[in-house]
Amino acid sequence: MEHVILKDFINEIGIEELYLADNIDDVKIYNNEISRPGLQMAGYYEKFAPDRVQIIGNAEWHYLKDMTSEKRYAVLQKLYSYPIPLVIIARNLEIFPEIVELSKIHNISLLRGKSDTSKLINDLKSALSLKLAPQTSIHGVMLEVFGIGVLIIGKSGVGKSETALELITKGCRLIADDLVEIKRVDDVLRGSCPELIRYFLEIRGVGILDIEKIYGVGAVKQFEYLDLVIELEEWDYKKEYDRIGLDEEKIEILGVDLPKITIPVKPGRNIAMIVEVAAKNNRQKSLGYNAAEVLNERVKQSIQARKTSAKEHI
Repeated sequence: MEHVILKDFINEIGIEELYLADNIDDVKIYNNEISRPGLQMAGYYEKFAPDRVQIIGNAEWHYLKDMTSEKRYAVLQKLYSYPIPLVIIARNLEIFPEIVELSKIHNISLLRGKSDTSKLINDLKSALSLKLAPQTSIHGVMLEVFGIGVLIIGKSGVGKSETALELITKGCRLIADDLVEIKRVDDVLRGSCPELIRYFLEIRGVGILDIEKIYGVGAVKQFEYLDLVIELEEWDYKKEYDRIGLDEEKIEILGVDLPKITIPVKPGRNIAMIVEVAAKNNRQKSLGYNAAEVLNERVKQSIQARKTSAKEHI
């Protein structure tokens, strides 16, 4: 998303509203950076970034407090002359009447948070980063499989939702069915579900299931970070499928490469069990253990030992 509408952002962060600009529906935030305008209050505006949300923390507040009312008004008047999208007072500090007056004059929204300045900045930056993150939508099912974020993709009718249902009965958690919204946040991918279809799962022949109502809140989750992509496809007898696991396939989503596994589907194969073990195997690989490489090394050592033994008997 290129920008965040200020009204939506204020509604999401849910902190005290002291004054809301009358054009709040039109104000847009394009940057996830947060600024503390201490240097600007001291008169240095050369590198000022007025497009950022401005936080007045403890240091800035005490700097203003030590001024006379006239001086404070003049300092804030200069700050408010820039097109600032939002000003927030941290730590539930007392509000100077000059700030309220200038907020109304310049039509700049003013809020007050209870958190200390560092925590407030981190919370605001996280919220903005998520809102502004590049995003895409993918047809598939996403689950948390014992701590691993797994996206199951494949053609319609191949058994994605049925596989997800069996995994849920094993203790896995549903993130999204049918449509998975993926955002890139700090070079990792975060998957979630559109609110309209959240926690619903479609099973052909049965209909729509509310997983939260049937299996409880422990069977669902609002979001998860994506670790593995599994593609289900009808078994193609002309195709040679990977049987060792040394050649790892990758898939790119929003510029991030993820491991991808293709699982052929045919009657008699327990796909849910295969997805579960694939997720656990992926976790082992991420921790530095690759069973395929270990076996390959053992085979090489065995061949080398046989060669050495053969030379000794010549």
